[in-house]
Amino acid sequence: MNQQQNEQTPAVEEAKKKNVMQSLQQLGQTNVPTLESNIFCLPVIGQVEGHLVMPPQNKTTKYEHVIPQIVAAEQNPNIEGVVIILNTVGGDVEAGLAIAEMIATMSKPTVSIVLGGGHSIGVPIAVAADISFIAETATMTIHPIRLNGLVIGVPQTFEYLEKMQDRVIRFISKHSKVTEEKLRELMFRTGELARDIGTNVVGRDAVKIGLIDRVGGISDALTELNRLINTKKGELLQ
Repeated sequence: MNQQQNEQTPAVEEAKKKNVMQSLQQLGQTNVPTLESNIFCLPVIGQVEGHLVMPPQNKTTKYEHVIPQIVAAEQNPNIEGVVIILNTVGGDVEAGLAIAEMIATMSKPTVSIVLGGGHSIGVPIAVAADISFIAETATMTIHPIRLNGLVIGVPQTFEYLEKMQDRVIRFISKHSKVTEEKLRELMFRTGELARDIGTNVVGRDAVKIGLIDRVGGISDALTELNRLINTKKGELLQ
């Protein structure tokens, strides 16, 4: 019996390794470390992929993976809070807004932290959390939305683009301290970005203009998230 168990052990270990590798390749996640936690970590990295599949060499955050994870975190009673880690160049506007709306409407406490970059449509995702952090060296690019591919040069196209722009601006201003007027001024500023119009804000500048709540690192974000969790527990006990 013991000999049979010993013979099966390498096969079981190999199956576990294979499952970990598949999870890492498909979702960018691994089960290491194995510490059971009451906090769910949601990474938003690379390019936010929407309805069109990006080239295989691009690092992407696929919305069809992220949305079920948010739903699972919301429903799981063992998860008490969510931390969103951003290092993204932006991507699909509607996919990014969908992720941001889901984060904003979660009943559980949420904290976001921008590490490296939280550009373009990454801005709404960052501000969607209850409290947002940014590292001192991290940057955020605020610019108007653009259309890729065939664009029909008729008034309806530009009206659609303007309405989509308004949706992004309203969401950001609603979930941060920056006003719509200031946001539009930052978006349409010329001369700062060499190949685009808009503004690139770094660390403390993002906090100064009211886009992000605080400057800090991962320990600051987790400390704040635990504070929000304890506050929510206290409210439920009353």
